[in-house]
Amino acid sequence: MRKCCESFDLVIGRIPVSQNKLIFMTSITANMTLKELQPQLLALTPEEKAQAIELLAQSLRKFWSGIQKTPGVCGGDACIRQTRIPVWVLVNARRLGISESELLEDYPTLQAADLANAWTYAEAYPDEIETAIQENEDD
Repeated sequence: MRKCCESFDLVIGRIPVSQNKLIFMTSITANMTLKELQPQLLALTPEEKAQAIELLAQSLRKFWSGIQKTPGVCGGDACIRQTRIPVWVLVNARRLGISESELLEDYPTLQAADLANAWTYAEAYPDEIETAIQENEDD
């Protein structure tokens, strides 16, 4: 089982706290406990704390309702839950001018909520989606 603070090392990276100041969180190691991290977090200004909370909340959003990544399925790409429909396929179709109603007609197992989840996921991970689109256009 992972220790609670291992996610800090993987997720935060650095926190922008003002125009001229950055807190570099890369020094936090996977072995650092929450107890060791607590004084640093408490020393932040209210604005910095709000930014840290937002980053942590964003990291929790990777547990997407309706989106799943399964090794060996569709190359491990993010797919609509319990399907083999990658998010990048839907995003690319939308870019090509296919409407949501057409997508729902073309993919009868999808619901409007699935598309909403796909768009939200794509907004949160634009680089991942763009890379998948580019890699699959080259094929």
